[in-house]
Amino acid sequence: MAGHDEPVTSPDQRKPTNRKVTYTVGIAAIITMLAYLFGNHQGAVEDLWLIGFAVVIALGLIADWVLVRNGLRE
Repeated sequence: MAGHDEPVTSPDQRKPTNRKVTYTVGIAAIITMLAYLFGNHQGAVEDLWLIGFAVVIALGLIADWVLVRNGLRE
């Protein structure tokens, strides 16, 4: 039980987060994946996987940004 001077918080409120690092690493991963599209390969299957993963990462970053902007996530 929490003391009178101790605020009650959930476990996820105590995690330190640094969004700038997360966004930077996500964008760097997207750029790296798209740079491999100009590689030395014949088939298009690799291209589809790289584009697919880049889109998934981009959607995750955009969703997080929108949630933070609307105040639904800290």
